[in-house]
Amino acid sequence: QVQLVESGGGLVQAGDSLRLSCAASGGTFSRYAMGWFRQAPGKEREFVAAIATGGRTYDADSVKGRFTISRDNAENTMYLQMNNLKPDDTAVYYCAATYDYSRYTKYTRQDEYIYWGRGTQVTVSS
Repeated sequence: QVQLVESGGGLVQAGDSLRLSCAASGGTFSRYAMGWFRQAPGKEREFVAAIATGGRTYDADSVKGRFTISRDNAENTMYLQMNNLKPDDTAVYYCAATYDYSRYTKYTRQDEYIYWGRGTQVTVSS
């Protein structure tokens, strides 16, 4: 059983930066593809970014050029560096993990993930 704990959320102003962390325990972190999703009030949860075991990454169009996903296998931690934040980025951010079973999979769908964290709130004021 893998446990995921997000941290780093908070209240910031538009244009500011935040770095989210997702600490994993209970499994072999280096074997998992990892992803970030977010859910804004009144909206469905949506894909933000994903990173596979080999380091290939995928980003949602809405965050391209502003958010960067990365991972540190030695620390069992995944990160999401968020720059130039906008009010539309306000949401609860969740990290997720799944076995990296294919180099052809982008891991952009929620149903591809097995383990989920509880989320961290990011609020961006205008």
